[in-house]
Parts: sequence; C-alpha cells; structure tokens
Amino acid sequence: MSPLNISVKGEYALLALLDLATQRPGEPIKIASIARRQKIPQKFLELILAGLKQGGFVESRRGADGGYLLARSPENLYVGEVLRYMEGGRGNKGGLRRKPDSPFSELWRDVDSAVSNILDHRTFAEVARTWSDKQSKYIPNWDI
Repeated sequence: MSPLNISVKGEYALLALLDLATQRPGEPIKIASIARRQKIPQKFLELILAGLKQGGFVESRRGADGGYLLARSPENLYVGEVLRYMEGGRGNKGGLRRKPDSPFSELWRDVDSAVSNILDHRTFAEVARTWSDKQSKYIPNWDI
C-alpha cells in the first residue's frame, strides 16, 4: 500500500471513523448522520462500515437507538492500521507503478516507510483534536 495514493473508499473510511471518534463515547451513531456530516453517499457508507465492522474497528447496535460506534477508544485506533486494512486488496503499491530495480527504488522505499511511520503513530484522537483546533481558529467574523 502506498499511503500517497488512497482510494475514495479508504478516504471515506477514515472520515467515518473520525466522525465516530468525535461523538460521545458509547452512543451509537446513525449511518444517515455520518453520511450527512461527512458528505458520503449513504449506500457506499453502509458497505464501508460493514467492512470496518468485519475488521474490528466499529461495532453496530440494532434497534431504534442503534447505529455504529468505535470498537475501541480513538486513542488506541491508528490511521495506518485502518488504511492498511481498507487498501489491502488494492495491491502492494496502491496503483503507483514503480520498477523494483529503478535508481529511485531505495528512495521510494524510504518515502513509503516515512509515510507509514507517520500514519502508524497518528491516532484518531490526535487527528480529531488537531482538526477541532484548526476549525476553531477559522471562525469567520461577520462584524462590519
């Protein structure tokens, strides 16, 4: 997997998990709510969440108060493990063509390793915190 070339499915999976990470722990969230907030087609999100459930990243609850929630805390859920799971079927290089005997092959391995190292040490809790901080700094001031 090359994290530099992420599929739409992988990106939506990350957004869905980030959405769940920002909700109150232990409260199931409806698919329609996630789809609306993250602008993900609901039918596609249903398939993604089913895959994430199979991978052990989310749990589902049935019933009127049902929905999805994280299977473990956002502090213990890493972006890299989710991407690897979601992108696993796309082949080793995520669609990028690289010759194994290229003069740049060692450089590309180093780049992949550096990117993977970042993703494997970044939790959804950290991403949620950073995003929240960024959003709160850019509140438009409509005073004229």
